[in-house]
Amino acid sequence: MSDGLFDLPGGGGAPVARGGGSLSAAQHAAAPLAVRMRPRTLDELAGQDQLRAPGSPLRQLIEGDKSLSLLLWGPPGTGKTTIASIVSQQTQRRFVEVSAVSAGVKEVRAAIEAARSDLVRTGTETVLFVDEVHRFSKAQQDALLPGVENRWVTLVAATTENPYFSVISPLLSRSLLLRLESLTDADVAGVIDRALADERGLGGALTIDDDARSHLVRMAGGDARRSLTYLEAAAGAALAREATVIDLSTTETAVDQAAVRYDRQGDQHYDVISAFIKSVRGSDADAALHYLARMVEAGEDPRFIARRLVILASEDIGLADPTALTTAVAAAQAVQLIGMPEARLNLAQATVALAVAPKSNAVYAAMNAAQADVRAGKIGTVPPHLRDAHYAGAAKIGHGETYVYAHDAPYGIATQVYAPEVVADRTYYVPTANGAEAGTGERWARIRRIVRGEPR
Repeated sequence: MSDGLFDLPGGGGAPVARGGGSLSAAQHAAAPLAVRMRPRTLDELAGQDQLRAPGSPLRQLIEGDKSLSLLLWGPPGTGKTTIASIVSQQTQRRFVEVSAVSAGVKEVRAAIEAARSDLVRTGTETVLFVDEVHRFSKAQQDALLPGVENRWVTLVAATTENPYFSVISPLLSRSLLLRLESLTDADVAGVIDRALADERGLGGALTIDDDARSHLVRMAGGDARRSLTYLEAAAGAALAREATVIDLSTTETAVDQAAVRYDRQGDQHYDVISAFIKSVRGSDADAALHYLARMVEAGEDPRFIARRLVILASEDIGLADPTALTTAVAAAQAVQLIGMPEARLNLAQATVALAVAPKSNAVYAAMNAAQADVRAGKIGTVPPHLRDAHYAGAAKIGHGETYVYAHDAPYGIATQVYAPEVVADRTYYVPTANGAEAGTGERWARIRRIVRGEPR
């Protein structure tokens, strides 16, 4: 599937060549609305103001007819395939599409060799569009390098995933990376209105009321292609009823529900779980439930969600609510025992409980501080009285000789040195005054004074 505002006909493993990416009249008439409304110039592209600005690298590439490879990174429906087509059309280059889903090294090399042959024989340059380039293996991405380095092709590669993780460094360094942003509601509304009026679209045959337009915009979720797909379905339903206005009822009937925008293997996987954890940490139970619902609806592994909650219980709550860890672990066990979809309730309960719990990162900060000292070489020797004294001869070298058994001391707390001398004066655990940790902090202060023999 292409990631722009349209899907080119063809597909499969073999490269698909199009003269400038254009469609025949017959193909255009039968094409989906999203294909017919494909932007032909940068000025027709919805959103992406940063890419369309005068003097921008993309505009220089197109208007200056330069040979430069592009790496387009952005969510679905933001115009990645469209940009590739615009580059091809406006620079009069041959357009060849290769899908990373089905093409292999053989197809990639064949496309590059054909482009090189055309360049030598006729002087015709080629735009090679690779959709979902993150799905290519390292070997497949390596196969693109000769064409890029020798400028046999103008490579336009599209990805929905962070290219710094999914694209090999040599290819990344030889391409201009352009980041595409999700379209705003206003951008999507503009796409809908243009399709209603434009002769390539519905040609003014129908109008749409405000509620229906708002519904389409909301369901599109920043995806222009999706908005046109939904509009086409709603328009078809209206025409079938011989109506001239697309109303909310017609729209809702034509489009059952929006697909959840979430890629378990892509950036959104990390973005949504990050937002989920930060919402729980920030004590916003409603926002946390929203992100949890997005993950559940998208089929995220519930064990992954549970593990993150268990970590959060210690990292962000700690002793401010000692039951938080128990709650998180119980939810993780319930996920294993019950499974989905019922375990969504266990995850929801744990999410709300952890979100509204008092927060403290004191344990987290204490562990980090202790590890930092160890890494800095502040190790020191274990005090002799704490060393193992169970083996023969240990007493002769002073091991355990002056050790005070804590249970023999008042309150079960003995005054003696426990830490190595190099960190004897360090304080790692600094309790907060939040929740149950306030009481823990008071107790720890009293214990610390006794252990260290300080005045009470």
